[in-house]
Amino acid sequence: MAEHADVVIAGARCAGSGAAATLARAGHRVIVVDPARFPSTTVSTHLLFPAGVAELARIGALDRVDKIGAPRLPRAFIGGPGHASSGTYSPVDGIDYGLCVRRAPLDAALVETAREAGAEVREGHRVTGLIWEDDRVAGVRVASRETPGQEYDIRARLVIGADGRRSTVARLAGADRPRLTHANGRACYYAYYDDPHHEWRDTAAMWLTGRELGNAFPCDDDLTLVLLMPPAARAADFRGNLEAEFDRTVRLVPGLAERLTGCTRTGKIVSSAEHPSFFRRSSGPGWALAGDAGHFKDPVTAQGIRDAVRFGRLLGERVRDVLTGPPEALDRATRSWERTRDAQCVHTYQWTNLLGRGDGLAPVQFELLRLLTAPAGGVRRVLEVYSRIRDPRETLALGRLVKATALALRHGRGERGAIVGSVRETLIELAGHRSEARRLLGDQAPPGTWRG
Repeated sequence: MAEHADVVIAGARCAGSGAAATLARAGHRVIVVDPARFPSTTVSTHLLFPAGVAELARIGALDRVDKIGAPRLPRAFIGGPGHASSGTYSPVDGIDYGLCVRRAPLDAALVETAREAGAEVREGHRVTGLIWEDDRVAGVRVASRETPGQEYDIRARLVIGADGRRSTVARLAGADRPRLTHANGRACYYAYYDDPHHEWRDTAAMWLTGRELGNAFPCDDDLTLVLLMPPAARAADFRGNLEAEFDRTVRLVPGLAERLTGCTRTGKIVSSAEHPSFFRRSSGPGWALAGDAGHFKDPVTAQGIRDAVRFGRLLGERVRDVLTGPPEALDRATRSWERTRDAQCVHTYQWTNLLGRGDGLAPVQFELLRLLTAPAGGVRRVLEVYSRIRDPRETLALGRLVKATALALRHGRGERGAIVGSVRETLIELAGHRSEARRLLGDQAPPGTWRG
């Protein structure tokens, strides 16, 4: 016989735990299934700006996350050839620091937060099918690692797929084809370093040199995450000899190489060469997609965890009062939530896609950063974009872009033809942003409005 719940969630990480904690606290029976056993890691750059830390607080997880021991990061550093600037964050809900917490302890803390709220989390269980009834999702079929070959059903008023970019729920619901998509311009390679430099323990740092982008984020266990984001075209270089190419790429970013003097790499190098950004249709009769299952942004702007927790929570808040009512009311609520998510994310998605380019635009990006961070308070204003309290389109004003292009050409930052060609492509892309946003949002959220 099938079990019954108000909500079944596939995936117990950021979005799944955010939704589960919210719904369970509202008194609903929530069952979360995840094939992993926690603590369990996943590929993730796992930096949180203050807006992301604030989301952990909103779902009641921050105290538990704080106990993991990651240092608070109240400062940010941006560097490159002939330029260095640093600054602090504007507070979000009174939080004026970032965090970089490895995913194994972070996700375990989120799972425990959901359990403490009253959700039942079943580790080692995965969704294998959806139960349909009158063209409506009415539950899931689940398999357990402990009983291979045996499956069981859970019937529910709402099924939430929070099971990542390769979402099973999205595929089974016929929603895996993106509504919008954009190829990544940079690959990701990261590793952890034993780091004796205590003077850097409060600072998240980024260096842009030529087309190379390198980062160092202090995290838990006295380690520092070193994240390299070379142009995607260089992924073939890393396939030949991963460790040697990782070390060579660090040396291509002199500021990062100096930062790592005396540090020792520990553990394996993690890689992601292809990770296109997208929006999927994320709501339907009896189902919804949260987190990376429904929307994914390039990790170059480190927005994934924040958005997963936030929109998992907001989904729970939007549906908690209509779960026991008519199905039509629930479907209206999930559609409304999806529109809210899209309106709040589309301009950041477009900005991220431009920052994620690893082609001839990179020298222009560096000059643009110099222009933005040189004035007093400039770094803080840039950081406000990353914390989602300033419209990202302010940083891409046409006048600034033209001036940055002229400076890149004057300073010989890259090949003249590559810069001019990339800027031309960028202008075409910027011109298409308004129509792209309208295709996603329809008429309910004018693309000229900024909604955070």
